Amino acid sequence: MEGLSNEEQAVVETVRHFVDREVKPVARDLDHTDTYPEGLIDQMKQMGIYGLAIPEPWGVGRVSTPCFALVTEELARGWMSLAGAMGGHTVVATLILRYGTAEQQNRYLPVMATGEVRATMALTEPGGGSDLQAIRTTALRQGDHYVVNGSKVWITNARRSQLIALLCKTDPAAVPAHGGISILLAEHGPGLSVSRDLPKLGYKGVESCELSFDDFRVPATSLLGWQEGQGFRQMMQGLEIGRIQVAARALGVGRAALEDALRYAQQRETFGVPIWRHQAIGNYLADMATKLAAARQLVLHAARRFDTGHRADLEAGMAKLFASEVAMQIATDAIRIHGGYGYSTELDVERYFRDAPLMIVGEGTNEIQRNIIARQLVQRGSVAP
Repeated sequence: MEGLSNEEQAVVETVRHFVDREVKPVARDLDHTDTYPEGLIDQMKQMGIYGLAIPEPWGVGRVSTPCFALVTEELARGWMSLAGAMGGHTVVATLILRYGTAEQQNRYLPVMATGEVRATMALTEPGGGSDLQAIRTTALRQGDHYVVNGSKVWITNARRSQLIALLCKTDPAAVPAHGGISILLAEHGPGLSVSRDLPKLGYKGVESCELSFDDFRVPATSLLGWQEGQGFRQMMQGLEIGRIQVAARALGVGRAALEDALRYAQQRETFGVPIWRHQAIGNYLADMATKLAAARQLVLHAARRFDTGHRADLEAGMAKLFASEVAMQIATDAIRIHGGYGYSTELDVERYFRDAPLMIVGEGTNEIQRNIIARQLVQRGSVAP
C-alpha cells in the first residue's frame, strides 16, 4: 500500500479483516436469496465507511482517493454489492462538497458521514442510457418550488436512500441541451414513487429501481449550488470519482476470482500433479495476475490525479475501461480453471462471473469511456504523462 499514510493503511487493513471475518462467510447465501445486507451495512456505518470522502468539520476525516479505492476493492472482494451500496453515496457527497451551498453542506454532510442519511444519484432514463444530455425529466420552477415530472431507471439504493441527486432539465428549451440541466437534492415525498425493483443477472441484495415523478415538488433551495444549468458539468466531474469507484469494484471482483482460482489450482490434481503445473493453467494464472496488477496501477493513477484537483476524466475513463474488462476476463478464466465446479452455484466463481458485467456497463458504458478517452486525448494535445 505504497503512498498511503499509516492511518490509511490501518483503514484498509480494518476493512480487509471485516471482509474476511464478516462478509465472505455470508455473501453466497445473501446473493442467492437476493437479501439486503442490513447487518453488514450497519457495520459499515459504524466503521465510518460512508464518511471516507467527507472531511472535517462534517466528518471525522477524509481519506485520500487511493485509500478510498483500495477500501472499495476490499469490499468488492467480499461481495461487490457492498461496494455498490456506498458508491453513489460517495458521488453525491463529492458533489455537495464541491458545489453545494453552505446550508446544503451543513445539512447533509454530517449525517451522510455517519450513514444516518444515505444518498444515491438518479441519472439514467428509459431509452436514454449514457446520453445524459437527452434526459426528459423536467423540474420547472413555480414560486419557491420546483415541480418534477419524469422517470428514472436503474437507480441503486433507491428505496433505502433518503437523499437523491436528481439530474433533470430546468430549461427544456436550452441550446445546447446540457445548458438546461441542473441537479436537485431531493428527498422522498408525495409525487415520488419507487415503482419496481428491476431484476438483474448479478449485483444482488442491493435494489436497482425505477423512479416515477408525478408533480413531485421540491424546495427551490434544493438546487445544487446557486445557479441553474450547471448540473451536467457538475455531474461529469462527480462521475470521475464514480468511475474510479467502479474501477475499484472491478479490481475486487477480479481479485476474488483470481484468489479462488489460484487456491483451487493448487488443491486440484490431475495426472498426478496440481493443475497449476500444467502449462495451460499456469499461463492463465500468470496472465490473470499480470492484468490485475496493471489494472490496479491505472486505478491508483486515476485516484492520485483526482486528488490534485485537476480534471481526471481521461484517467478515470482509462481505469474504468481497463479494470472492468480485466475483471470480466479474470472471472471467465476462473471458471475455465475450475472446470465444471466453476459452473456450480455451490462455489463463488459463478457469482463473480455474474457480477463482473455490471462494471462494463455501469457509470457510463465502456463504449462511452472510449469516446471520452479519445476526446480528452485530442483536447489535451499530448499523450505525455
